[in-house]
Amino acid sequence: MASILPDITENDVKALTERIRNAVKATGRKGVVIGLSGGIDSAVVAKLCVNALGSKNVMCVFMPSGATPSEDRKATKELCAGWNAEYVIRDIQPAIDALTAAPDMNTPLSVGNMTARCRMAVLYNIANENKRLVAGTTNRSEYMIGYFTKFGDGACDISPLSGHYKTQVRQIAKMLNIPDKIIKKTPSANLWEGQTDEGEIGISYDILDPILYMAEKGRTDKEISDAAGASEEMIISVRRMISVSDHKRRMPIQP
Repeated sequence: MASILPDITENDVKALTERIRNAVKATGRKGVVIGLSGGIDSAVVAKLCVNALGSKNVMCVFMPSGATPSEDRKATKELCAGWNAEYVIRDIQPAIDALTAAPDMNTPLSVGNMTARCRMAVLYNIANENKRLVAGTTNRSEYMIGYFTKFGDGACDISPLSGHYKTQVRQIAKMLNIPDKIIKKTPSANLWEGQTDEGEIGISYDILDPILYMAEKGRTDKEISDAAGASEEMIISVRRMISVSDHKRRMPIQP
């Protein structure tokens, strides 16, 4: 199904790297700060920025919470050591505990959103202190359906992957020699124990991406179903996710 989408080429990756370099240069900032989680999206963004800006201009921040698997610390540290990029650790669990102490603030969703917003607050503080930009890690699949926390992981100054679907990000990762264990890792923001991205979304990226791509091309539900093999109910559900999350992709409403 993913073959419905255009394949990523080496020239595409080179062009994306150049766009990152030019975008950062135009701001006059010294480099970027990235929240490195141990997942594929943040690893790809970090490596693209290292290639575009040089390792000394890329600061990777690992921000564990109580739900963060211990292997993520090892994986992120190894990535930065291999790239010779600066690696910083900021434990955000105390902040999460303080901000979710009220009974109506400690549901899994509330804690998850607060976790994402704590991480972005840390990134912006570090970026401001070091005169850098915050590089976001949201891919196009997540961007289109609103699968990001508003003013959390959705907040950034530069968003290298927002034009590339998740299945395309996997292709980019292979071209950048991202470790196979990260590419094949089950996508999860680790916002709470057992949380997975596809479990929350309710559909795999291999099915989601062709639906999104064809919907952007203005194809009908029947055309999408015939080409992607997705049910009509699934397509309707994806279109609804796009519609109800529209406010997340816009500047604040100004009546």
